[in-house]
Amino acid sequence: MKQYLRIICAVLVLAAVITVWLFVSGDESICHGEGFAVTLEVRADTLLENMHLLDRDKHELVPADGIIFEESTVTAHENESVFDVLNREMRNAGIHFVFRQTPLFDSAYIESINNLGEFDAGPLSGWKFRVNGEFLGMGASAVSLQPGDVVEWLFTVDMGRDIGAP
Repeated sequence: MKQYLRIICAVLVLAAVITVWLFVSGDESICHGEGFAVTLEVRADTLLENMHLLDRDKHELVPADGIIFEESTVTAHENESVFDVLNREMRNAGIHFVFRQTPLFDSAYIESINNLGEFDAGPLSGWKFRVNGEFLGMGASAVSLQPGDVVEWLFTVDMGRDIGAP
């Protein structure tokens, strides 16, 4: 009888360890389902014509074509937000990325991507995003993605007016 209980305990412990490992290992297909395709791009090409606004020490951070993360098809999962996908893909690509949580709006605020951040090119500069060509006027954490969505993160030097935001 004792031998039988030991075997059951060992199997339960092994099952618990495997379950924890699967969730910690980041296997998203187990945690979030299969996922779906969305397109993601991160650009700072507005800076190319406005380098005079950017501190000289940061000039080398702006790619020659302004593209920080080339338009790519990436995987999103049910209930993931624009922020969730950006966060994961920047980390996967090794692109420096800083954000802060804003409890008042229950959303993440993007401070910098590729070390290019808010106010680096003047008081009206920073990051804005659009989904399917539309600026939504809400935080990136509040926008859930759908299959086929196209997400663009754009650096603005004029509170979005220079990139077509209202």
